Amino acid sequence: MATFTKLKSGSWRAQIRRKGQYVSETFLRRKDAEEWALDLERRIDRQEPAVTRKSRDAKRFRDLVALHRQDMAEVGVRIGRSKDFCLTALEEALGALKITELDRERLIKYGRNRAKEGAGPVTVSMDFGYIKTVLSHAAAVHGVILSTEPLDLARIALKRLGLIGKGKERDRRPTLDELDRILTALDENPRQSIPVGRIVRFAVATAMRQEEICRVEWRDFDPRTRMLLIRDRKDPRRKDGNHQRIPLLDVSGYDACEIIEEQARCSSAREGRIFPYNGRSVGTAFRRQCQDLKIEDLHFHDLRHEGTSRLFEAGFTIEQVALVTGHKDWKMLRRYTHLKPEALHTIRAARAA
Repeated sequence: MATFTKLKSGSWRAQIRRKGQYVSETFLRRKDAEEWALDLERRIDRQEPAVTRKSRDAKRFRDLVALHRQDMAEVGVRIGRSKDFCLTALEEALGALKITELDRERLIKYGRNRAKEGAGPVTVSMDFGYIKTVLSHAAAVHGVILSTEPLDLARIALKRLGLIGKGKERDRRPTLDELDRILTALDENPRQSIPVGRIVRFAVATAMRQEEICRVEWRDFDPRTRMLLIRDRKDPRRKDGNHQRIPLLDVSGYDACEIIEEQARCSSAREGRIFPYNGRSVGTAFRRQCQDLKIEDLHFHDLRHEGTSRLFEAGFTIEQVALVTGHKDWKMLRRYTHLKPEALHTIRAARAA
């Protein structure tokens, strides 16, 4: 049986204890509370999931997205920039649709439209992954009755059409000539206020990501032990608190510690960020310089590939390289390891010595 309690505010709280489940909601009118309680008791008797008032009011896809955002905020889970951007785009494209309108045909049409807009198979796959996250969350947490089968069938169809798929592993590494030309052009550009050349050298020396380089602080650098602490390093399983201390080596052709000391002499600052620049601006400057030099298909992130490969070429093992790159799954290192065949002579000679 449901119990109804009138609160000091004048609202009514309905409480249901039935078959081991406890649910409570607050309403302005007792009649609304009674109707909700009766409906919920019937659902529990039919062994259907208990529906919260929030979910009962959710009629359209944008309502489910809002529920997901609210719940993540309530438990202190931060939604990352990429996920936030994708959820916003999904709200704009599908938000007005009723939950029942998210059928197989409509989802396939959405995937086709995304492909026409220029989205690649990986991007479309990510979109559908977030759609499933929102739908599954609504069903599991709020008891919203819906099926993810239309979504699964749409994914199968789009995959067979080649509109959904995995990303191709890049094996692009800059040649020594390309890297020399890029660094020379960046260092000699009087209009370049950001020391992009220095950051490029640091990226190769440390195999760090663009945003990590522009986030590390002076307090995390220990010149005596040649160690650097990277806070909140990227990890698909942990968004925050994934700190890692890495050794700053001098085996890639660039000395990471020396680059930091050079940065100190030029900035005269020993507080805050070592490279206090916007990561996107760094990437834009790098991309623009490659375009000016007519160097094709080279991204800033390829410098992480280059730095990782140089560590292997220096003779380090997979587990040793992981201490620098931060990979938790050693299998993932394979895609960053694009050794040049001629490097085997160097490794063999080093081991023989």
